[in-house]
Amino acid sequence: MFTATLLASPASANLDRATVESLRDAWGGGMAHWLNPGIAAEFPLAEVPNNLWQVWEGLQGLGVDLVVQKTEGRRKKMLLADMDSTMIGQECIDELGAKAGFGERIAAITARAMNGELNFEEALIERVGLMKGLATSVIGEVLAERITYTPGGATLIATMKREGGYAALVSGGFTAFTGPVAAHLGFDENRANLLLEEGGRLTGDVARPILGREAKVQALHEISARLGLTADDVIAVGDGANDLGMLGIAGAGVALHAKPSVAAECDIRINHGDLTALLYIQGYAAAEFA
Repeated sequence: MFTATLLASPASANLDRATVESLRDAWGGGMAHWLNPGIAAEFPLAEVPNNLWQVWEGLQGLGVDLVVQKTEGRRKKMLLADMDSTMIGQECIDELGAKAGFGERIAAITARAMNGELNFEEALIERVGLMKGLATSVIGEVLAERITYTPGGATLIATMKREGGYAALVSGGFTAFTGPVAAHLGFDENRANLLLEEGGRLTGDVARPILGREAKVQALHEISARLGLTADDVIAVGDGANDLGMLGIAGAGVALHAKPSVAAECDIRINHGDLTALLYIQGYAAAEFA
């Protein structure tokens, strides 16, 4: 059996009964169940429809996301999440770069790296090099003044942890940011790159080995093995090219507001919903949220 989940942005709450029931009828699905009126609904299916992606495309124009997945094993036991532009709304390295006076230059490199146009490690080294001499106190300023949290993140983590789940934040960014972000949201652990500093200033380099695409895959395998879980027990979420490895291996790999080149390689694409979408696609109703 499969489950089709339709999702709208909680801000617009524009998912109507007609949209859900007309699709259910067209696909010969079972009874529709509302997880949150106006925001999320689901219905069972005997098989994956042949026109899934054509229907998905049409619903995008209505501001509605559509996910079809196997019903069995939907509820996951571990969350593995990217940080920049996923759990938070910014790219931390771009915000640091803006403070260093190289904002546009660094942001342009970031965009190309996240689209998969540049080697991630080389792009990271180049951007960090531009911040040589920047006072480390600027990191605290960026956290306080420029970082915003993606809606639904704390609820996602609290709900999964209440059900016995585990949450890990794995970023190609920096521990100076993942530490505070993980603590704020309730992650159990975090992994990222270490910015090197000396005398209260950044040296313009990062510790080796650099945590990139393969390190995220390694984290998935290491953490799940340590917890006695398999990759199928994991729901992973990210938006950039360096997330594709873990998104492809996880039982549920979610491209959240992802770059088009990244979303094209994922079966679960959330372009309108927030992080609570990861709960709805696991079958949680809003009344079950922590």
